[in-house]
Amino acid sequence: MEIASYREEHFAGIKALWAEVNPDDRPWNSPEIAIPMKMSVQPELFLVALEEGNVVGTTMAGFDGHRGWLHLVAVKPSHRRRGIATRLLQEAERRLEALGCPKINLQVLAGNTAAVNLYKSLGFDVEERVSMSRRIGRFRGASHR
Repeated sequence: MEIASYREEHFAGIKALWAEVNPDDRPWNSPEIAIPMKMSVQPELFLVALEEGNVVGTTMAGFDGHRGWLHLVAVKPSHRRRGIATRLLQEAERRLEALGCPKINLQVLAGNTAAVNLYKSLGFDVEERVSMSRRIGRFRGASHR
């Protein structure tokens, strides 16, 4: 298995992966929207896990100069429990640390205990925070999930 920075040739595999992992996701998380947006800012932090050239996992990371963030962590259900998410997150952390990032944040949907347990096993802590958001621009008025 290889962890690589996103390349355009990965698009179809990512689209299939995200549809399989999160078929009811919000439109702004679609590959057609999310990938071009990410490629305009820190494209080297969009990571893809490849097995024999096929996309089996992804994560997007970002650093705002104060905190790092992880988004769209996804692994094909048929490839879970093989360390793919761990390797993606370790590489994202390595790249964020190289940028001087002191802390990584992520959000998990309430009730996703499998994800919470994965992140806890990797040293993430549940913090007492209230997550708030506001849609702007073309997604104003859409649900905040």
